[in-house]
Amino acid sequence: MNSAAQPLSPAHRNPVGAHVPVAGRGLAGTGLAYARKVGAEAVQVFVANPRGWATPEGNPAQDEEFRAACAAAGIPAYVHAPYLINFGSDSTATRARSTESLRHSLLRAHRIGALGVVVHTGSAVGRAADGGSRYAEAMAQVREDVRPLLDELDALGDDAPWLLLEPTAGQGSSLCSRMEDLAEYLVALDRHPKVGVCLDTCHAFAAGHDLSAEDGVARTLDALVAAVGPGRLRLIHANDSMDVVGARKDRHANIGAGHIGSSAFRRLFAHPATEGVPLIIETPDGRHDPDRVEGARHTADLDLLKQLRAEAHRGR
Repeated sequence: MNSAAQPLSPAHRNPVGAHVPVAGRGLAGTGLAYARKVGAEAVQVFVANPRGWATPEGNPAQDEEFRAACAAAGIPAYVHAPYLINFGSDSTATRARSTESLRHSLLRAHRIGALGVVVHTGSAVGRAADGGSRYAEAMAQVREDVRPLLDELDALGDDAPWLLLEPTAGQGSSLCSRMEDLAEYLVALDRHPKVGVCLDTCHAFAAGHDLSAEDGVARTLDALVAAVGPGRLRLIHANDSMDVVGARKDRHANIGAGHIGSSAFRRLFAHPATEGVPLIIETPDGRHDPDRVEGARHTADLDLLKQLRAEAHRGR
């Protein structure tokens, strides 16, 4: 029988993993050790201070060790770009720093073998000359600043990482929070073949997509595919929400402990649009728990996701 016709194993269909710390012994020493500890099948890392503009060169030995270890274990890796990046800003200095920061993340991602770089879609900071919204101007800036980076991405070759747009929770003058907002964002970037989407479940819920409803996951994913086309959903940030739907607050909860609920994640695994898409948790790690055991909350989240994945797989 043709092996391509065989059903995918649950782990193959949707590896589940975590954003892992790298401080101390670096990408391989700290990051992969934590991944093993919590049972992660995929990893996401920072390659720079997420709340700063520094663009460190990194450690070539750590980069190669991380790349080789991920390849040997079949672990897909992703980079999350710094949070300060905002191409919709009315500050020329912020835009210039955003360009350099994202370029750095893309190049470092390529060096460590990461499959994609996640970047928040930003907001239209400030007011237009007439006192109104800067949305149109901000979207023009996205094209002006990001499109050249995609040309640089092309120059890296076929193994270049994807640029993964992560819609926000809808706070302030968000450029992209609802699934339908992605359509214009993709058009601004000429629907470049290496531009994909990272869906954060907490963000989507906060922006008004009721994933907790029986048909909420299907409606949300169908809207995403309608906006960007098939094959562009490349990563999911699996986070429950501390706040109710539509709250426009980005406060993550552990899986099943928030307003989204565990059933939504089971339905997420079963939807056709998620086939082959890894899930990464960015959930609370319990660092302020009085009797904290390092990694215990993340282990529990990943164990629950694996259970939900198996249940969804059995129901296919």
